[in-house]
Parts: sequence; structure tokens; C-alpha cells
Amino acid sequence: MKLLNTLWLGFRATLFWIGFAIVTMVFGLLSPLLLLLPNKMAFGILINWTYINVWWLKVTCGVRYTVKNPENIDRFSAHIVLANHQSTWETMAIPTLIPRFAWVLKKELFKIPFFGWALKVVTPIAIDRSAGRSAVDQIKEIGQQRLDDGMWICMFPEGTRVLPGKKSRYKMGGAILASHTGYPIIPIAHNAGESWPRHSYIKKPGTITISVGPKILTEGRKAADIMMDVETWIEAEKKVLPPIA
Repeated sequence: MKLLNTLWLGFRATLFWIGFAIVTMVFGLLSPLLLLLPNKMAFGILINWTYINVWWLKVTCGVRYTVKNPENIDRFSAHIVLANHQSTWETMAIPTLIPRFAWVLKKELFKIPFFGWALKVVTPIAIDRSAGRSAVDQIKEIGQQRLDDGMWICMFPEGTRVLPGKKSRYKMGGAILASHTGYPIIPIAHNAGESWPRHSYIKKPGTITISVGPKILTEGRKAADIMMDVETWIEAEKKVLPPIA
């Protein structure tokens, strides 16, 4: 029975990956044309990649999600979103929850065929993680521009996917940006790694919980104090999220 269940989950995951690859190729091939459009229009088209894949994952693998405290997402002004990172799933799901935004990401992602091509359309802040101080300065400068233009900024302060139940050091980039710009932070905690662990082919069916935290004010505050508030809330919230079921 266990073997049959594993084979069934593997079959469902295969269906998902086939659909995911097709959708990603289609949007990747469209991306050169989207670069010719105004950014808002191009973003509005490209964001459908996330909606389609989140829906397709639900259809093929039975992975659903629920949002706790969605009223904490203030859509009337720009914010910085800082979320824990466990899975590929949240990179698709979080964009469906917030207004037009820019990722802060490693520039190596641009090299991925189709996916990397489409990434350029959403004008992310692409950094060289080995650049040290200059990378932080880039986040501050470009992040200020994006926020002043009304775009949100989304970052994963852990910097890499972390297994559920584990803890990684939070990097300061998001807090430095918030301290520099004075824009508020919305923290997000989730348990997506229980359904879609890092490097996992099979997806566990069930309901992922995304918890949206209260706004953290940053104007006039030091980055270290801001990050302490973010980390404290996310780590505490992760512990009370219901298990995938």
C-alpha cells in the first residue's frame, strides 16, 4: 500500500512538472515581447504564471493553501515583504497576495532558460551575493527607486531554502533597506516546506498556511532592531502554524 501511494504521488508530481515546464516555456518565450510593453502592463500579464502554477499544483497534487490575517496586507502604499524561505512554492504564492512588486534575488537566476528570461520583465533587484558592501548599496539605491514608484519589495532574509523545524541566520539586507527608506515591513510566515521540501520531486497533498504579520514600522530605526522584530515574529509564528493535512 505504501509503495502504491508513493507511485501515485510520483505520478501526480510528474503531471505537475509537465504542466509547469510548458507554462514556464510559454511565458519565457513571450518575455522578449513583454519587455516592449510598459512595466505595469507586462507585470500584469506575467503574474499569470504564478496563478496558473499554484492552481495546477492544487489540481495535480492536491496542494492547497489558506491565508491567515490577510487584512494585514495594506494595498494602498508600498511595503517591504520579508518571508521565511522553505520551498519553491512561496515564490509562486506570495506574488498572488500582494500588489506589483520586485524581488531581490541573485543575478545567477537570469541564466535559467525561459524562467530567467521572464524574470527580467518584472524588474527585480538582481545582486551578486559575493559583492559584499556594493550589493547592499545596490539594494538600497534600487530598492528606494522601486518603493518610491509604488512597487513593493519582496525578500527572503534567510537567503536560501531552510528545512521545516530548522533555523538559519537572517541576513540584514531587508532591514537595511527598510531603515534606509523608512518604508514599513510586512512579515510573512508559512509552512510550505512540509508539502514541497527543498529538492523534492514529490509534493505532499494538504493545506499550506500563510500567515501575514502586523506591519512593522521602520522609520528612524536601526536595521538591527528592525530585523530582530522581523525574526522574532516569523520564528514564533512558524511554531504555531497548523501541520499540513
